[in-house]
Amino acid sequence: MKTKVLVVDDEADLELLIKQKFRRKIREGVYEFVFAGNGQEALDQLQQHPDLDIILSDINMPVMDGLTLLSRLPDASAVIKAVMVSAYGDMQNIRTAMNRGAFDFVTKPVDFQDLELTMEKTAAHVQQLRQTLRAVQENNILRMYVDETVLNFMGRPGFENTLMASETVEATVLFVDICGFTSLSEVLPPADVVKMLNTYFDQMVKEIIAQGGYVDKFMGDAVMAVFRGEYHLDRAMDAALAVRTALQANESILPNGTAYHPEISIGINTGEMVSGNIGSASLKRLDYTVIGDTVNVSQRLQSVAQPGQIIITEATYQRVKESFQCKPLREVTLKNKAKPVMIYEVVA
Repeated sequence: MKTKVLVVDDEADLELLIKQKFRRKIREGVYEFVFAGNGQEALDQLQQHPDLDIILSDINMPVMDGLTLLSRLPDASAVIKAVMVSAYGDMQNIRTAMNRGAFDFVTKPVDFQDLELTMEKTAAHVQQLRQTLRAVQENNILRMYVDETVLNFMGRPGFENTLMASETVEATVLFVDICGFTSLSEVLPPADVVKMLNTYFDQMVKEIIAQGGYVDKFMGDAVMAVFRGEYHLDRAMDAALAVRTALQANESILPNGTAYHPEISIGINTGEMVSGNIGSASLKRLDYTVIGDTVNVSQRLQSVAQPGQIIITEATYQRVKESFQCKPLREVTLKNKAKPVMIYEVVA
């Protein structure tokens, strides 16, 4: 990878000398040099060449000296490193330069073999900084697509050797669906539909996270969230109530002039489920999720809920009846369930 170096010095013959001493490395694409006559010109060059890696700068220059340039570098670039050139024995300026962030220094008259070693060391450090910065940026982007729980799971020791491992956990699953949202695609441009959907999702996610839950997945216009740890059922119920309140406060005017108020239906179920990576290690496509009858029932409950309803089973009701206001509805037959299930609506 080519290293780009900015040489800052007011000596006119230095540019020619640098090009002569490093002509083979320049020809091989190892180094590329840019030149400036003082600190101000150097800052101008930094704006024109944001991919610079190293600054090789003299200290004593007109307009702006090397020490002033050093103090301005953090505002100009997060990764570029400076190597200062100073007269032999000028320890005061050298110490000042190092205190202002210089990576290294060389003394005059310049030993070009020593300078090349110093530049190689500095370039390696800058490359490492760039890789670290890129990893941080990629991690931040990854966090937009992958839940914190998954990232924590990936950070476990020996994670790569236990990709297909799973565990049984006690948790609560919440399914939220925006009722009738699909029909909006018939009257709104696709970009408007996506924008509106993301707005609603963002409101849901904030309430889910506020109660210590995490979003397992987005499915069309629905959200699946999981709550684990202490009081996971109570926190899921509080999140469901908060999500309903937040969504009901929205109003959008459709192209035909009518007002659209989003309604949601929610199903909640709690119990044992299997947590782990589901998918194919060979295909390198895995989904860290929860599965099991408890999860399936939660989705079935959401499917029988009417707009505005939060539906739970009788077993869940018995666990929360002292903390939440609920009312019995009816027995329903859920998909793949042999016996009817008594359902309750969570009111408050």
